[in-house]
Amino acid sequence: MVQITQDHLDELEFPKLLSEIAPYAYSPKIAAEILETKPQQIDVAVSLLKKTSEFLSSYESENAIPFDEYEDIEEELRLMLIENFRLDAGAFIKIKRITEQVGKLQSFFPKFAEIFPHLSAEVRDLEFRKEIIDKISAVFNRFGEVKNEASPLLKEIREEISLAKRAIQENFNKSLTHYAQQDFLDEIRESIIDDQRVLAVKSVFKKRVSGRILSISKTGSITYIQPESVVKHYYQLRESEEREKKEIDRILRKLTAEIAEFQPELFSYQKYIFSLDITRAKALFAQKINGVLPKINRHKSLKLINAFHPLLWIQNKAENKEIFPQTLELTQQNRIICISGPNAGGKSITLKTVGLLQLMVQSGILVPVHPKSEMFFFDKLMTDIGDNQSIENHLSTYSSRLKKMSKIVREADENTLLLIDEFGTGSDPELGGALAEAFLEYFYEKKSFAIITTHYTNIKLVVEQLPHAQNAAMLFDEETLEPMYKLEIGQAGSSFTFEVAEKNKIPRFIINAAKKKVEREVVDLDKTIVKLQQEKFEVEKLKSQLVEKQQFTQNKKENLQKLNEQLQQKLYNFQKLYEDEHRKLQFGTKIQAFIDSYAKGKSRKEVVKDFVKILEQEKYRKQDSDKTEAEKLKIVRRKVSQELKKDSVIQNIAKVEEKIQEQNRKERALWLKIGQRVRIIGSTSIGTIEKIDTKNNKVTLNYGLFTTQISADELERV
Repeated sequence: MVQITQDHLDELEFPKLLSEIAPYAYSPKIAAEILETKPQQIDVAVSLLKKTSEFLSSYESENAIPFDEYEDIEEELRLMLIENFRLDAGAFIKIKRITEQVGKLQSFFPKFAEIFPHLSAEVRDLEFRKEIIDKISAVFNRFGEVKNEASPLLKEIREEISLAKRAIQENFNKSLTHYAQQDFLDEIRESIIDDQRVLAVKSVFKKRVSGRILSISKTGSITYIQPESVVKHYYQLRESEEREKKEIDRILRKLTAEIAEFQPELFSYQKYIFSLDITRAKALFAQKINGVLPKINRHKSLKLINAFHPLLWIQNKAENKEIFPQTLELTQQNRIICISGPNAGGKSITLKTVGLLQLMVQSGILVPVHPKSEMFFFDKLMTDIGDNQSIENHLSTYSSRLKKMSKIVREADENTLLLIDEFGTGSDPELGGALAEAFLEYFYEKKSFAIITTHYTNIKLVVEQLPHAQNAAMLFDEETLEPMYKLEIGQAGSSFTFEVAEKNKIPRFIINAAKKKVEREVVDLDKTIVKLQQEKFEVEKLKSQLVEKQQFTQNKKENLQKLNEQLQQKLYNFQKLYEDEHRKLQFGTKIQAFIDSYAKGKSRKEVVKDFVKILEQEKYRKQDSDKTEAEKLKIVRRKVSQELKKDSVIQNIAKVEEKIQEQNRKERALWLKIGQRVRIIGSTSIGTIEKIDTKNNKVTLNYGLFTTQISADELERV
């Protein structure tokens, strides 16, 4: 069971990392859920990692996953279960769109099941109910309005409304013309009162205009009258509109009840869409930090190659600064790494990098490491990084750290990763070093995994004596006294105390006085460490050069061998050609001899007998030759099979495919026009081309309630 407290999550800046992922979510609810992410059990986390990795791969290919922005239907799912409740038009449109989204995904993933096996499996379990879309589409048009055809009565009522509006319009225009000719109207002639057209009648003539007075101007000079010929139709209109409202209400209540029957399916759709939204957000973040899925093992082997701190990556990239990767390994044979070296050399950030990457992978988040890296899961991750002085509890730094170490000692076991910075500091160097040594030996006996940093020489010496522990150093340029930010495993590092002090303009007489006060053995040890570190660096450099030369030599050897094989083949072909020509010449000579002997009187029977003998000889020779050629053909086929795996052949295949695609594009250009009914290849939904972007090879499709943009290469005409 995973037991990682919030304190340790905070210390490794895990919440800050989550805040970088959350904005990628479509839904505010999911963004909030991402912020609450916690490390999971290995099976759950691995499943999340694989789905995220598959989603990420879609950005690196043309197989874009058709997952668009959505609105959640949680509130609608709750309300539709209330008896006789009526959802509004917007709710139905949201339900329809989320169902269509699931339908598109269910259609998409099976086509690419080999590329997206885990994403395909997830959507496969959903029961897609097209009836939901059909029922909503039967009531609403593409603008989200209730159709006339939603019911026969509604169609009838709307026809009445249309007639009433037409009658009002016609009668008002007649009255307007008539009274204008009588000069009863003001200069403005008409106005709008309560959404109704009214005549602007001069008040002195109001009694001469039949109709309903709706208002009078502030000055009293104008009286606003609805003509008598309009009033009757107006009341009919209002009555029809009220009937329309009631019918729409009835239709929507009925539709709500029908859709409520699919509430379990809709709930599963919502849950799935939420899950996919999280996966998408993680994939987009992984794309930003070059995150990958390392190999996940269960044999307790942590192998980080070129590992980056993701937050530092983002920060340095924004500031155009260089960031240095780290490489290290923890196994059961090498459980503890003790990092030493000067301050500001990268020791603390190395701890935080390992810790944060571990939290990420155990939370289903891809990590910025080399793909050949390996990671496993810890039940506990405990940290002590930085200054933990507690003002509230009036504790000193040392007391605060001891309190934390007390908890670590109680809980640490073989499934724990410990990350402790400045191990043993905060008290008397000699006594603090002794206590730190005791802690280290205890963690070693508990078989805990740990990465610690220290300046204590005694800790470095203890680590050197433990068979399953290793020293490591943050490299430091001895000449420039600048940190190299590179971790060197297998060698303890020097703190470069006096050298750094000298660089920071501390007077030499003070530094010399300090050296005299330090035991000579300690100074000599520090110098020896520096020397060995430099020598090891040079050895590694020479080793690397040697490997490169060996590789170069091997490549040369392979090229020469290939050239030799080609020359041997040519020689064989020339030899075979010579033999064939020579044999033909001999055969021709024998035939000529037969002709000469027959011409000189030799009997036909004897000539034929000799000729048949030669034919039999040639037959047996040909059979032997065919066997030899068959064996050679097998060898050739084997070589060809090997060659097919090479990049050159793959490239040729790609070129052929490109030519086929080009031919398809030429054919498509003939029918690709605005208004053409088309569908996405492999889809059943039919849309109409609304716009064509020739420059970018993009087409805007209209599906009624929504539009979408897609590559023209993915379309087929209906």
